[in-house]
Amino acid sequence: MAKDFQHQQLSFKTNEQVHYYGENVHILSSPLMLTLLAKLGSPATEQPQINHIVSMLYNYLLDQVIDSQFPRVSASVETRMKTSHPEAIYEGEIVNPQSRAVIVDLARAGTFPSHICYEKLNYFLRPSGVRQDHFYVARVSDQEGKVTGVNISGSKIGGDVDEAIVLLPDPMGATGGTIVEVYNHYKNHVGGCPKMIVAMHLIITPEYIERVTKSCPDLKIFTLRLDRGLSTREALEEIPGKLWAKEKGLNSIQYIVPGAGGLGEILNNSYC
Repeated sequence: MAKDFQHQQLSFKTNEQVHYYGENVHILSSPLMLTLLAKLGSPATEQPQINHIVSMLYNYLLDQVIDSQFPRVSASVETRMKTSHPEAIYEGEIVNPQSRAVIVDLARAGTFPSHICYEKLNYFLRPSGVRQDHFYVARVSDQEGKVTGVNISGSKIGGDVDEAIVLLPDPMGATGGTIVEVYNHYKNHVGGCPKMIVAMHLIITPEYIERVTKSCPDLKIFTLRLDRGLSTREALEEIPGKLWAKEKGLNSIQYIVPGAGGLGEILNNSYC
């Protein structure tokens, strides 16, 4: 029986903003997600709406990563119509269920997004091939509130990452310090060679992109929004990255503008 041509080599391309930051940076373009993200950052939005919105945002973000980055295989799957029609078989590409995935919980802002990704991946990958690791990280600030580094107070890593897709779902990509530390840890201190490492953010800044792309050259970055609200007027009127040196998204204490107002605190109702 002939196979339907349309399912044999599936075509998928993410809808992205044009920019000059390089091929590993994917700034997605979705009016719906930007609407939800704007609502998430509004002072009028509080729990339990916050968690519901973050869930919708990360489900979309994960879908884009899966469709564009995860490997595929050809499959033959019988449908319920097989009892009436021998032709009732889907034959075509699917996401390879044998793929390995490691989702890294970057506590505390990343804990809920990590759980969302972990739970969803278990639906179509082998559950034994899906793992959630845990990193306990926090900003280190000076007396003026300026971020001076990252403190990793502990971690729980459940095995190697050989041929795994490692996902880093961290909502705010501000300075890039956390992502660089975690990337280097998985590259240098965890066994095996990952297939790829993907950072998944709701919002990033030009400063984040500069630091992370220099320090982690093969890291893939997916985000729903680029915030550069403190840039010069000249830079804001140009395509992102064209006047990179004049772009700015961080205030004096490294919080994002416009941003969402400290998502780690908001998600947990914890402001200490």
